[in-house]
Amino acid sequence: MASIARAHPNIALVKYWGKANDELIIPVAGSMSMTLDQFATTTSVELATGNDTFELNGTTADAKATGRTTAFLDVVRSLAAEAGLDTAEAHAKVVSTNEGPTAAGMASSASGFAALATAAAHAYGLDLSVKDLSRLARRGSGSALRSLIDRFAVWHAGTSDETSYAEAISAPDMAMVSVTVNTQAKKVSSRDGMVATRETSPFYQAWIDTTVTTLNEMIAACAAEDFTRIGQITETHAHRMHAVINATHPPIRYLAPVSWQVFEEVTAMRDDGLEAYATADAGPNVVIICRPTDADAVAQRVATFGQVNTFLPGPGAHLVDVA
Repeated sequence: MASIARAHPNIALVKYWGKANDELIIPVAGSMSMTLDQFATTTSVELATGNDTFELNGTTADAKATGRTTAFLDVVRSLAAEAGLDTAEAHAKVVSTNEGPTAAGMASSASGFAALATAAAHAYGLDLSVKDLSRLARRGSGSALRSLIDRFAVWHAGTSDETSYAEAISAPDMAMVSVTVNTQAKKVSSRDGMVATRETSPFYQAWIDTTVTTLNEMIAACAAEDFTRIGQITETHAHRMHAVINATHPPIRYLAPVSWQVFEEVTAMRDDGLEAYATADAGPNVVIICRPTDADAVAQRVATFGQVNTFLPGPGAHLVDVA
């Protein structure tokens, strides 16, 4: 019997970049994001004998991806053992499908591990609150815990497994227009990029300090429903993240030349009276936030740069079927 869950990516307005604890995936600072309403991941988990198996987009996953899945399932099995469940020794067959690009900076790992956490918790018989489920999802991929949450989420950095979790935050309605300029897997994974930044970037401590301040400013802007301030904070923080990454040795460059052209076009939009702000995660694709009523106009302005998709705030991870 399989448990099936569905989760959507999220795009951070205040970025997560850097771990204080690699094993528990506790960040150096908190973050804030919007869950999208498209590009979902659907994952089924079926308890089985033998080794864990992982199929992604119709193909048996490579050893690295399967190893990450098994490591995550080991955490689930540990929780089942603590709860005294007879599922604690079971292995699992995991089948996952991404509707969006994988490993290209569109948060596919976030939706993937959010869906896996939701499906696996159900399959192994765990009864977890949203808070505890977010703590579990975090063990697979840090940003995954935010995809557990409807619409807008804050990840409280915390200092321990118990205190590092996500919860919902109120924010004004907004749209996101993504410009996919490249769907190829990035050369440096986010995990490896974070380690390189921590070990070699001279700006790393400044990044931590300013992110703490930035998150507090963003929470205040969301509470005030101040879209302009939200946009300004979002764009500035994206530039700061890519600056600290670019300062690694050797440099890591996630943004492509066309990515910068999109950023310039967004600046031109504001000069023309069309209020929009750009951001980008660890990849070349750019996301533009704007008011929902301006989404079509923004999409038209950037249509020549790549594949354009428009998103609204979406649902958190959830079970969709139990077969």
